[in-house]
Amino acid sequence: MADAKVLEAQKWVNATYKGVSGYQACPEDGNTGWSTMYSLTMGLQHELGISPVIANFGAGTLSRLAALGDFLIGWDKNQNIIRILRHGLFCKGYWGGVYSIGYYDQAAAAAVNSMKADMGLEQDGKVQAKVFKAVLNMDAYVLLAGGSDDVRSIQQWLNKRYWTKSTFTIGPADGHFSRDVQQGLLKAIQLEIGIPEDSATGTFGPSTQAGLKAHPVAQGDSGIFVQLFSAACVFNQPVIDVEGTTWNTSFKSTFDDKLTQFVRAFQKFSALFVNGQVSGYGDYATWAQLLISTGDPDRKVDASDTAYTITASRGARMYADGYRYVGRYINETSTGGGSKILEEGELENIFGAKLRVFPIFQDNARDYANFNWSNGYDHGQLAHDQCVHFGFDRSTVIYFACDYDATDDQMGKIIDYYQGVQSGLSSRGKRYVMGVYGSRNVCAQVTSATDARYSFVSGMSTGFSGNLGFPLPQNWAFNQVKEYTVSNGSDSFGLDADAHRPGSDEGQRAVNTPADPATEFVAAIDRLYELAQQYGQGNPSRLVMEYVRHVGYASFQWTSLIGDVDHDFVQYAEDHGASIPKDFNDPFTGYPLDIQHLMASVNGHYVKPVGDISLPNAGDVSGWAGDLYTFYGEWRRDSDRYSSGYTYCQDRLAKIGVASSFGFSDVLVDADAYLIAERVLAGVPLTTAVREHYLEDGGKSRFTHYLSNRFGGSRNSATDIARTALVMDYDPTIDAGRLWLIKSTSGTAFFMPPGTLPTDKLTEFCQGFADVLVSRAALESA
Repeated sequence: MADAKVLEAQKWVNATYKGVSGYQACPEDGNTGWSTMYSLTMGLQHELGISPVIANFGAGTLSRLAALGDFLIGWDKNQNIIRILRHGLFCKGYWGGVYSIGYYDQAAAAAVNSMKADMGLEQDGKVQAKVFKAVLNMDAYVLLAGGSDDVRSIQQWLNKRYWTKSTFTIGPADGHFSRDVQQGLLKAIQLEIGIPEDSATGTFGPSTQAGLKAHPVAQGDSGIFVQLFSAACVFNQPVIDVEGTTWNTSFKSTFDDKLTQFVRAFQKFSALFVNGQVSGYGDYATWAQLLISTGDPDRKVDASDTAYTITASRGARMYADGYRYVGRYINETSTGGGSKILEEGELENIFGAKLRVFPIFQDNARDYANFNWSNGYDHGQLAHDQCVHFGFDRSTVIYFACDYDATDDQMGKIIDYYQGVQSGLSSRGKRYVMGVYGSRNVCAQVTSATDARYSFVSGMSTGFSGNLGFPLPQNWAFNQVKEYTVSNGSDSFGLDADAHRPGSDEGQRAVNTPADPATEFVAAIDRLYELAQQYGQGNPSRLVMEYVRHVGYASFQWTSLIGDVDHDFVQYAEDHGASIPKDFNDPFTGYPLDIQHLMASVNGHYVKPVGDISLPNAGDVSGWAGDLYTFYGEWRRDSDRYSSGYTYCQDRLAKIGVASSFGFSDVLVDADAYLIAERVLAGVPLTTAVREHYLEDGGKSRFTHYLSNRFGGSRNSATDIARTALVMDYDPTIDAGRLWLIKSTSGTAFFMPPGTLPTDKLTEFCQGFADVLVSRAALESA
């Protein structure tokens, strides 16, 4: 929405400086943006005697402005400079007084004090040169949507403590970790370890490394280095471990047991092991991992990738050096040292050396112009064909490369490319799973938009903007940390050393095997079905559902919702050696599916089938609707940071690496449960329905069928059905369960029944849910 004060600023600056050498007019649309701030900056430069003016507030501008001294109440040496200041304040969202007044008055000083308070600075009413510069940029000094109060408190602390240092710039205080914030923290560390002020540039060089090695921190320590270390920890949170536990910490000056627990979790997540253990204290390796994308490049790692052919001799040398994984290219040739592409017979050398392999696909991945949906689609098909040629088994993860520093403004086309890859793989039957190779930012954004299974991070590119101000993506599997040449007798070859996260992608230790990640689960269902038939009482499919859910999903709430289990059959099955895995990896996405959750939801949809799809019922509450209730409660809990329910859904619903009661695996389970129950209700035995869904093609188009069959096939119908689920009052059991589930995540303080929320806000939230389903169905059908 246009702002009258911003429009006033735009009209004034364009009219005043039109014709000035180098001046670039800003749009007169009432919307604050960089173009407006640049125009104001160029106007300031003109008033300072700089010619030609340029769209950048650099060192020369800062120096000339500083020569004027601090602006105090009554300052009137240049009326236009004060008008530029006032206009800048208005554009930043602060009341700057009457713009036509050409001196620095109480109103302007009050606005400056308000902004300085938000920055974390002393409220002295003065406008120093750095403060003026901060007025004329797009940094925010208030908490923005999705921001963290903990991050913001650190940003303010950094500003307050270091802003007067020559190389330190007043940073944002918006609650978001960013490149500028990371650079600010590094400069602060450099200043504290004794690097001269003018040399504190935020570069992780030898002096910084030596200083950190001299300042380890551990439980019981206090002081500035604990503050800096805990700040780095906050910037790298949350950490979600393999059990799904979320670990956070806070900014503090004393290293306590809670910080120790977080550090242990971070070290496990980052694969910082010493003799298989984590220490929980801030040694150099942990400092480095918190601050740069390689971490300590000289630490011992067990994975690698190379553009060189792996001969038997090279494989043996790699194994002797401690490597257990190697990434090889299935496309793109190179010159020297053999072929970059995997050669015929090379896999035998890799497996013979007891190495596992993970395939990489790269084709002109260093040019933004090559990233589009069509190329992605072609590459997905080509990668599939190449992997089939080499015999890679189903569900192998292929890492598709973005091998340059893609910026945020380019991310739309990058994501288009990876969505094309997904569609290309889907067109070949989803035999293989997509992974992403690129900077931390590329990996995180592509994963969020496409559900890529794993990330292979180009961590060696420490100068990439996409590696600065971004934590390791939660789904990282490999991270490049060092490039070097291996001397192997008379032979030599290039190798990239990669960190590998245990429990992530384990690569392939063989090819052309019949293995399928769902085989064990399907076999267990087959065995239970046989036992149910032998039991001779009741419906075998229903008995199997009840057995699987009986441990975790047979509480009073579940019994009230969809009925009790047959405890006699449970005992019968136990007596005959029945067992069921905890989870299995979905063959089509590679993500783990909770088997008890799956079968509880199948059971719910089976015993409480949907009649009119517009009216959610108890079966829905056992699946998607129950997840929607808890997720709604989370939104209300976080509503101070997320006013928009749609934005909350886009950021947190079904997102990889986001701690949520409605994660990506939950959406998979909800879709599969409905579709499997639908087949059983049509007369197909459960064992057949499960086999067709996971070992054949049933799961290939799960979201397309789920959206169509349960939600009417459109965004509008899905929105309406979700809204009905949140406000319906025709079933007392569901009503009570809904309120209980919402309160379980919102907490009492933030509890708000959906029916009391303004209609437009609730609808917006439901549209966010609907778009999650629509977008995933679109990926399948493209």
